[in-house]
Amino acid sequence: MRRALLLIPLAIFLVVAVFLYRGLFLNPTEQPSALIDKPFPAFSLPSVDGQSTLTEAVFKGKPSLVNVWATWCPTCREEHAMLNKLAEQGVTIHGINYKDDTAAAQRWLAQYGNPYGLDVSDVEGSLGLDLGVYGAPETFLVDRNGIIRHKYVGEINERVWREQLAPLWTQLSEEGGQ
Repeated sequence: MRRALLLIPLAIFLVVAVFLYRGLFLNPTEQPSALIDKPFPAFSLPSVDGQSTLTEAVFKGKPSLVNVWATWCPTCREEHAMLNKLAEQGVTIHGINYKDDTAAAQRWLAQYGNPYGLDVSDVEGSLGLDLGVYGAPETFLVDRNGIIRHKYVGEINERVWREQLAPLWTQLSEEGGQ
């Protein structure tokens, strides 16, 4: 009996060790999303510039990157130059300004450039919640029918674009025209 009691802590340790060991090989940029192959969630929110109310219909017609960003996010600042570059190359990018001050977002875009064709102001984070956003930045690839095809968590840089997102973008563009 005493020997069995001594084995319980060892068994618990081994179970925890297996879970921790498995975690060493997980990629934090690959967050599973229940929305893959599903329509972009319905919403009705103002644009960051305050000129219009936007709905999920804006994501239909041609493929796009939908980038969740915020002025309080240091990684968003790091990736912003890359987004500007992609927009200059003809990649359609829409933004979701997540849990942020609209005036701060307007100043940010004036200072650093605006790669977004449309930019949704999600001050309360309701759209982010519907998208399963963990934080910023996160980027969704959306096809011409408004269907989410891929989710990427983290900074988009040259390597990420070239190795992961550009092939998917090219495929969506060829399927639906750009």
